[in-house]
Amino acid sequence: MMAATTRNPHLIDRLPKVRGRITADAPLAPITWFRAGGTAEVLFRPADIDDLATFLAQKPADVPVIVIGVASNLLVRDGGIKGVVVRLGRGFVDVTAQGRIVTAGAGALDLNIALAARQAGIAGLEFLSGVPGTVGGGLRMNAGAYGAEFKDVLQSAVVLDANGRKHDLSVPSLKLSYRHCGLPEDWIFVGATFVGEIGDQLAISRRMAEIQAAREASQPVRARTGGSTFANPPGRKAWELIDEAGCRGLTRGAAMVSEKHANFLINTGEATAADIEGLGEEVRAKVLAKSGITLEWEIRRVGEPA
Repeated sequence: MMAATTRNPHLIDRLPKVRGRITADAPLAPITWFRAGGTAEVLFRPADIDDLATFLAQKPADVPVIVIGVASNLLVRDGGIKGVVVRLGRGFVDVTAQGRIVTAGAGALDLNIALAARQAGIAGLEFLSGVPGTVGGGLRMNAGAYGAEFKDVLQSAVVLDANGRKHDLSVPSLKLSYRHCGLPEDWIFVGATFVGEIGDQLAISRRMAEIQAAREASQPVRARTGGSTFANPPGRKAWELIDEAGCRGLTRGAAMVSEKHANFLINTGEATAADIEGLGEEVRAKVLAKSGITLEWEIRRVGEPA
Protein backbone atom coordinates (compact mmCIF):
# COMPACT_ATOMS: atom_id res chain seq x y z
CA MET A 1 0.00 0.00 0.00
CA MET A 2 1.49 3.34 -1.06
CA ALA A 3 1.78 6.13 1.48
CA ALA A 4 -0.08 9.33 0.71
CA THR A 5 2.12 12.26 -0.32
CA THR A 6 1.62 15.69 1.21
CA ARG A 7 2.82 19.00 -0.12
CA ASN A 8 4.82 21.19 2.21
CA PRO A 9 2.83 24.33 3.08
CA HIS A 10 3.72 27.35 0.98
CA LEU A 11 3.28 31.05 1.74
CA ILE A 12 0.67 31.27 -1.00
CA ASP A 13 -1.62 29.05 1.10
CA ARG A 14 -1.74 31.70 3.84
CA LEU A 15 -2.73 34.57 1.59
CA PRO A 16 -6.23 35.96 0.99
CA LYS A 17 -8.17 35.29 -2.19
CA VAL A 18 -7.63 37.88 -4.93
CA ARG A 19 -9.20 38.82 -8.25
CA GLY A 20 -5.83 39.35 -9.94
CA ARG A 21 -3.13 36.76 -10.67
CA ILE A 22 -1.07 35.22 -7.89
CA THR A 23 1.82 32.80 -8.53
CA ALA A 24 4.18 30.85 -6.28
CA ASP A 25 7.95 30.75 -6.92
CA ALA A 26 7.79 33.09 -9.91
CA PRO A 27 11.03 33.82 -11.84
CA LEU A 28 11.79 37.54 -11.81
CA ALA A 29 14.79 37.70 -14.14
CA PRO A 30 12.62 37.69 -17.30
CA ILE A 31 10.78 40.83 -16.18
CA THR A 32 13.79 42.85 -15.03
CA TRP A 33 15.86 45.00 -17.39
CA PHE A 34 19.06 43.31 -16.18
CA ARG A 35 17.59 39.85 -16.99
CA ALA A 36 19.25 38.51 -13.84
CA GLY A 37 18.24 37.42 -10.35
CA GLY A 38 16.12 34.91 -8.49
CA THR A 39 12.45 34.20 -7.90
CA ALA A 40 9.61 35.78 -5.95
CA GLU A 41 8.24 33.54 -3.20
CA VAL A 42 4.87 34.87 -4.36
CA LEU A 43 4.18 37.22 -7.27
CA PHE A 44 0.86 39.10 -7.13
CA ARG A 45 -0.53 41.09 -10.06
CA PRO A 46 -3.58 42.91 -8.62
CA ALA A 47 -6.58 43.49 -10.86
CA ASP A 48 -7.02 47.08 -9.68
CA ILE A 49 -6.60 49.39 -6.68
CA ASP A 50 -9.45 47.78 -4.74
CA ASP A 51 -7.98 44.31 -5.24
CA LEU A 52 -4.61 45.49 -3.92
CA ALA A 53 -6.17 47.38 -1.00
CA THR A 54 -8.20 44.34 0.09
CA PHE A 55 -5.13 42.10 -0.16
CA LEU A 56 -3.05 44.45 2.02
CA ALA A 57 -5.83 44.68 4.59
CA GLN A 58 -6.32 40.92 4.84
CA LYS A 59 -2.84 39.43 4.46
CA PRO A 60 -1.02 38.13 7.57
CA ALA A 61 0.89 40.93 9.29
CA ASP A 62 4.18 39.01 9.19
CA VAL A 63 4.23 38.71 5.39
CA PRO A 64 6.50 41.34 3.77
CA VAL A 65 5.42 43.07 0.56
CA ILE A 66 7.57 44.77 -2.06
CA VAL A 67 6.25 46.45 -5.20
CA ILE A 68 7.89 46.61 -8.62
CA GLY A 69 6.94 48.17 -11.93
CA VAL A 70 8.87 47.30 -15.08
CA ALA A 71 12.03 46.80 -12.96
CA SER A 72 14.07 49.27 -15.00
CA ASN A 73 16.09 50.45 -11.99
CA LEU A 74 16.06 47.25 -9.97
CA LEU A 75 18.51 44.45 -9.22
CA VAL A 76 16.96 41.28 -7.77
CA ARG A 77 19.59 39.25 -5.94
CA ASP A 78 20.09 35.62 -6.95
CA GLY A 79 18.47 34.17 -3.82
CA GLY A 80 15.20 35.82 -4.75
CA ILE A 81 12.69 37.77 -2.68
CA LYS A 82 10.90 36.38 0.36
CA GLY A 83 7.28 37.35 0.87
CA VAL A 84 5.03 38.90 -1.77
CA VAL A 85 6.21 40.84 -4.80
CA VAL A 86 3.44 43.07 -6.14
CA ARG A 87 3.66 43.98 -9.81
CA LEU A 88 1.34 46.73 -10.99
CA GLY A 89 -0.04 45.86 -14.42
CA ARG A 90 -3.08 46.54 -16.57
CA GLY A 91 -5.26 47.95 -13.81
CA PHE A 92 -2.75 50.70 -13.13
CA VAL A 93 -1.70 51.97 -16.57
CA ASP A 94 -4.46 54.39 -17.63
CA VAL A 95 -3.35 57.92 -18.59
CA THR A 96 -5.66 60.89 -19.22
CA ALA A 97 -4.74 64.46 -20.16
CA GLN A 98 -6.96 67.53 -20.09
CA GLY A 99 -6.19 71.22 -19.83
CA ARG A 100 -2.85 71.39 -18.02
CA ILE A 101 -3.34 68.16 -16.06
CA VAL A 102 -2.20 64.58 -16.73
CA THR A 103 -3.53 61.82 -14.45
CA ALA A 104 -1.94 58.37 -14.49
CA GLY A 105 -1.86 55.04 -12.73
CA ALA A 106 1.37 54.05 -11.02
CA GLY A 107 1.98 51.29 -13.54
CA ALA A 108 1.98 53.70 -16.50
CA LEU A 109 5.29 54.18 -18.30
CA ASP A 110 6.89 57.59 -17.82
CA LEU A 111 7.17 57.77 -21.61
CA ASN A 112 3.38 57.45 -21.90
CA ILE A 113 2.92 60.45 -19.60
CA ALA A 114 5.08 62.51 -21.96
CA LEU A 115 3.22 61.20 -25.02
CA ALA A 116 -0.20 61.99 -23.53
CA ALA A 117 0.99 65.47 -22.58
CA ARG A 118 2.26 66.07 -26.12
CA GLN A 119 -1.03 64.92 -27.60
CA ALA A 120 -2.90 67.39 -25.34
CA GLY A 121 -0.46 70.26 -25.96
CA ILE A 122 0.86 70.25 -22.38
CA ALA A 123 4.46 71.42 -22.08
CA GLY A 124 6.92 70.79 -19.25
CA LEU A 125 6.66 67.01 -19.09
CA GLU A 126 8.94 66.24 -22.03
CA PHE A 127 11.77 65.12 -19.75
CA LEU A 128 9.68 62.11 -18.72
CA SER A 129 10.30 60.64 -22.18
CA GLY A 130 13.92 60.23 -21.08
CA VAL A 131 13.13 58.55 -17.74
CA PRO A 132 12.90 54.75 -18.02
CA GLY A 133 10.35 53.02 -15.85
CA THR A 134 6.91 53.68 -14.43
CA VAL A 135 5.18 56.42 -12.48
CA GLY A 136 5.28 54.44 -9.23
CA GLY A 137 9.02 53.87 -9.38
CA GLY A 138 9.59 57.47 -10.42
CA LEU A 139 7.67 58.70 -7.39
CA ARG A 140 9.49 56.38 -5.01
CA MET A 141 12.90 57.73 -6.07
CA ASN A 142 11.90 61.19 -7.33
CA ALA A 143 13.35 60.22 -10.69
CA GLY A 144 14.62 62.84 -13.08
CA ALA A 145 16.63 63.60 -16.18
CA TYR A 146 17.53 66.49 -18.48
CA GLY A 147 17.26 69.19 -15.82
CA ALA A 148 13.95 68.21 -14.21
CA GLU A 149 12.58 65.67 -11.73
CA PHE A 150 9.20 64.33 -10.64
CA LYS A 151 8.65 66.83 -7.84
CA ASP A 152 8.90 69.72 -10.34
CA VAL A 153 5.77 68.61 -12.23
CA LEU A 154 3.86 66.58 -9.64
CA GLN A 155 0.57 67.92 -8.27
CA SER A 156 -0.52 65.02 -6.01
CA ALA A 157 -0.18 61.28 -5.49
CA VAL A 158 -2.47 58.43 -4.45
CA VAL A 159 -0.96 55.91 -2.03
CA LEU A 160 -2.05 52.78 -0.18
CA ASP A 161 -0.53 52.35 3.26
CA ALA A 162 0.57 48.98 4.65
CA ASN A 163 -2.98 48.22 5.80
CA GLY A 164 -4.57 49.05 2.44
CA ARG A 165 -5.94 52.47 3.43
CA LYS A 166 -5.99 55.01 0.61
CA HIS A 167 -4.35 58.44 0.95
CA ASP A 168 -4.42 61.41 -1.42
CA LEU A 169 -1.19 63.25 -0.72
CA SER A 170 0.13 66.66 -1.66
CA VAL A 171 3.69 67.07 -2.92
CA PRO A 172 5.08 68.42 0.41
CA SER A 173 3.67 65.35 2.18
CA LEU A 174 5.90 63.10 0.07
CA LYS A 175 9.12 64.77 1.31
CA LEU A 176 10.78 64.43 -2.08
CA SER A 177 14.45 65.28 -2.50
CA TYR A 178 17.22 64.17 -4.86
CA ARG A 179 16.45 60.50 -5.68
CA HIS A 180 14.53 60.14 -2.42
CA CYS A 181 10.96 59.94 -1.10
CA GLY A 182 10.18 60.29 2.60
CA LEU A 183 7.16 57.96 2.71
CA PRO A 184 7.47 54.59 4.50
CA GLU A 185 8.89 51.86 2.27
CA ASP A 186 5.79 49.69 2.68
CA TRP A 187 3.42 52.37 1.30
CA ILE A 188 2.52 51.72 -2.34
CA PHE A 189 1.95 54.41 -4.95
CA VAL A 190 -1.09 53.65 -7.10
CA GLY A 191 -1.57 56.89 -9.04
CA ALA A 192 -0.47 60.48 -9.56
CA THR A 193 -1.49 63.78 -11.09
CA PHE A 194 0.99 65.95 -13.00
CA VAL A 195 0.66 69.57 -14.09
CA GLY A 196 2.32 71.35 -17.00
CA GLU A 197 1.77 74.46 -19.10
CA ILE A 198 -0.24 75.00 -22.25
CA GLY A 199 2.30 74.65 -25.03
CA ASP A 200 2.89 74.23 -28.74
CA GLN A 201 2.63 70.63 -29.90
CA LEU A 202 5.40 71.04 -32.47
CA ALA A 203 7.80 72.53 -29.92
CA ILE A 204 6.98 69.72 -27.47
CA SER A 205 7.65 67.11 -30.16
CA ARG A 206 10.94 68.77 -31.02
CA ARG A 207 12.10 68.73 -27.40
CA MET A 208 11.16 65.05 -26.99
CA ALA A 209 13.07 64.21 -30.17
CA GLU A 210 16.14 66.01 -28.77
CA ILE A 211 15.91 64.00 -25.55
CA GLN A 212 15.57 60.72 -27.43
CA ALA A 213 18.56 61.55 -29.63
CA ALA A 214 20.65 62.49 -26.59
CA ARG A 215 19.79 59.20 -24.87
CA GLU A 216 20.61 57.15 -27.95
CA ALA A 217 23.94 58.93 -28.37
CA SER A 218 25.14 58.74 -24.77
CA GLN A 219 23.52 55.73 -23.06
CA PRO A 220 23.49 51.97 -23.72
CA VAL A 221 19.71 52.01 -24.19
CA ARG A 222 19.60 48.69 -26.05
CA ALA A 223 21.71 46.77 -23.51
CA ARG A 224 20.57 44.74 -20.51
CA THR A 225 21.04 47.49 -17.95
CA GLY A 226 19.36 49.10 -14.97
CA GLY A 227 19.76 52.76 -15.82
CA SER A 228 22.03 55.09 -13.86
CA THR A 229 23.85 52.98 -11.28
CA PHE A 230 24.94 55.63 -8.80
CA ALA A 231 23.50 58.97 -7.71
CA ASN A 232 25.52 62.07 -8.51
CA PRO A 233 27.38 63.31 -5.42
CA PRO A 234 26.95 67.04 -4.63
CA GLY A 235 28.78 69.08 -7.25
CA ARG A 236 30.07 66.07 -9.19
CA LYS A 237 28.96 63.64 -11.89
CA ALA A 238 29.13 59.95 -10.98
CA TRP A 239 30.29 58.95 -14.47
CA GLU A 240 33.23 61.37 -14.30
CA LEU A 241 34.36 59.93 -10.97
CA ILE A 242 34.06 56.40 -12.35
CA ASP A 243 36.07 57.38 -15.42
CA GLU A 244 38.76 59.05 -13.32
CA ALA A 245 39.08 55.85 -11.28
CA GLY A 246 39.74 53.89 -14.49
CA CYS A 247 36.57 51.80 -14.33
CA ARG A 248 35.11 52.30 -17.80
CA GLY A 249 34.95 48.83 -19.40
CA LEU A 250 35.70 47.03 -16.11
CA THR A 251 34.20 43.52 -15.97
CA ARG A 252 33.21 40.86 -13.47
CA GLY A 253 31.91 37.65 -14.97
CA ALA A 254 29.49 38.76 -17.68
CA ALA A 255 28.81 42.09 -15.94
CA MET A 256 30.51 45.17 -17.37
CA VAL A 257 30.80 48.90 -16.81
CA SER A 258 29.46 50.33 -20.05
CA GLU A 259 32.01 51.69 -22.50
CA LYS A 260 29.37 54.16 -23.70
CA HIS A 261 28.40 55.62 -20.32
CA ALA A 262 30.47 54.77 -17.26
CA ASN A 263 27.53 55.13 -14.83
CA PHE A 264 25.73 52.18 -16.43
CA LEU A 265 26.34 48.53 -15.58
CA ILE A 266 25.33 46.05 -18.26
CA ASN A 267 24.73 42.32 -18.48
CA THR A 268 26.67 41.20 -21.54
CA GLY A 269 25.28 37.68 -21.48
CA GLU A 270 24.66 35.43 -18.50
CA ALA A 271 25.72 37.69 -15.63
CA THR A 272 24.35 36.82 -12.20
CA ALA A 273 23.00 39.48 -9.90
CA ALA A 274 26.05 38.81 -7.71
CA ASP A 275 28.31 39.64 -10.69
CA ILE A 276 26.48 42.93 -11.26
CA GLU A 277 26.35 43.97 -7.61
CA GLY A 278 29.93 42.88 -7.01
CA LEU A 279 31.10 44.93 -9.97
CA GLY A 280 29.22 47.92 -8.61
CA GLU A 281 30.89 47.55 -5.22
CA GLU A 282 34.29 47.27 -6.91
CA VAL A 283 33.58 50.52 -8.75
CA ARG A 284 32.58 52.21 -5.48
CA ALA A 285 35.81 51.06 -3.83
CA LYS A 286 37.98 52.31 -6.70
CA VAL A 287 36.20 55.68 -6.78
CA LEU A 288 36.61 56.07 -3.02
CA ALA A 289 40.32 55.23 -3.25
CA LYS A 290 40.84 57.70 -6.12
CA SER A 291 38.68 60.64 -5.04
CA GLY A 292 37.70 60.10 -1.42
CA ILE A 293 34.03 60.18 -2.49
CA THR A 294 31.62 57.35 -1.64
CA LEU A 295 29.13 56.75 -4.44
CA GLU A 296 25.59 55.89 -3.32
CA TRP A 297 23.60 53.30 -5.23
CA GLU A 298 20.76 54.69 -7.30
CA ILE A 299 19.75 51.24 -8.51
CA ARG A 300 17.50 49.56 -5.97
CA ARG A 301 18.91 46.20 -4.85
CA VAL A 302 16.43 43.77 -3.27
CA GLY A 303 16.23 40.17 -2.16
CA GLU A 304 18.76 37.75 -0.77
CA PRO A 305 22.10 36.47 -2.08
CA ALA A 306 22.17 32.95 -3.51
